[in-house]
Amino acid sequence: MYISLFDMFKIGIGPSSSHTVGPMRAARRFLMELPAAQFDAIARLEVELYGSLAHTGHGHGTDVAILLGLCGELPDQVDTAGVPARVQAIRAARELVLLGKKPIPFDVDRALIFNRSDLLPVHSNGMRFRSFDASGQLVSERDMYSIGGGFVVDTDEAFVGSPRGVEERVPHHFETMESLLAMAEAAGQPLHQLLMANEIALHGEAATRDFIHRVKTVMFDCIDRGMHTDGMLPGGLKVSRRAKGVAERLRHTPTHASEGAMNWVSVYAIAVNEENAAGGRVVTAPTNGAAGVVPAVLRYYQDFRDGDAPGIERFMLAATAVGALCKRNASISGAEVGCQGEVGSAAAMAAAGLAAALGATNTQIENAAEIALEHHLGMTCDPIGGLVQIPCIERNAMGAVKAINACSLAMLGDGSHMVSLDQAIETMRRTGADMQSKYKETSLGGLAITVSVRQVEC
Repeated sequence: MYISLFDMFKIGIGPSSSHTVGPMRAARRFLMELPAAQFDAIARLEVELYGSLAHTGHGHGTDVAILLGLCGELPDQVDTAGVPARVQAIRAARELVLLGKKPIPFDVDRALIFNRSDLLPVHSNGMRFRSFDASGQLVSERDMYSIGGGFVVDTDEAFVGSPRGVEERVPHHFETMESLLAMAEAAGQPLHQLLMANEIALHGEAATRDFIHRVKTVMFDCIDRGMHTDGMLPGGLKVSRRAKGVAERLRHTPTHASEGAMNWVSVYAIAVNEENAAGGRVVTAPTNGAAGVVPAVLRYYQDFRDGDAPGIERFMLAATAVGALCKRNASISGAEVGCQGEVGSAAAMAAAGLAAALGATNTQIENAAEIALEHHLGMTCDPIGGLVQIPCIERNAMGAVKAINACSLAMLGDGSHMVSLDQAIETMRRTGADMQSKYKETSLGGLAITVSVRQVEC
């Protein structure tokens, strides 16, 4: 399946694309794709979560996402402000209204099962949906997987590599950066022109440009909200928001010009991820856990490099291509390869995007992405308390700064380099396969156990 802009950047809610956005979409899809007779027969539902979803689902809001998805909500349309009251009402009434039209009894504590001992075969983020009729007979059962970045597949789709019956045709199909560079060289064109031609073939020119503008607007609105909101993040760790206070200090404290820009980049990234941790509206880029990197670097391009609309388009197209390669040939899921797949992929996307926006050559763009990814290899995913807060929020700031530095290093060179982006992505895949599961979004290793929740609270 060709992964386009519209696939890579999904507008949704926090705190996790794989644990919140994906499960919400999976729950809704399970019901939407049932034959009418099976849907009408449902008297009881049961949802079982496995692997990383079971271990960190409470902290990542997976239970909330499942409830909202069964009610028919979509991540990009749900009223984020009304979610807590709505979930409280479902728990109190012990009733769900499936897809907003069929009420059934639903005791959350009994019908939503966190299976921390077993795994489904395809991916750590597994879900099993079962429906029963009034006599207790099984009506339907389906296993689904949230594979990172809000992408959802069932068992069949996982093995064929794309949603059932969907394989989009584009004029410049590529599965490696090497092949994309070769096509661009043969055509005598910059990467962004080939990538825009693909998007136009799939969605049309006007829709593509409208989507880029919409995504950029949501990203920048998220930054602005984060820089104007204070208080404490939910979840029990008692982590205070910092973006607003730091932004106010930066506005009133003279700093060296070079230091000042990087300080703002860090604030932009932190602002986004504090919004994400609070369950606010964010854009998966490529995931929610890494949602601050690309917006921070894009805002840097606009605010500090005199960015314009054509440059933003080049940024988003190049970032999409790199993110698609990371997803296709390795993973963007922390539950599958650790945080190298989330923040590492995001930094590579942002570095390539910035290089493209600044007019870098095709090989410099590839080099920028490779540098950024190479220096995130081996990073574990170890959220304290299963919450996307520590170390996740600061990791986005570091990833954004690394992306800008990677772009600078690449553009100081002529594009020639020893390690290719394809090799770095393959290394990420192999490293993730070697990594113990306790370091892959289970909160069973790393900082998640070295630093106790009690210690953080104190």
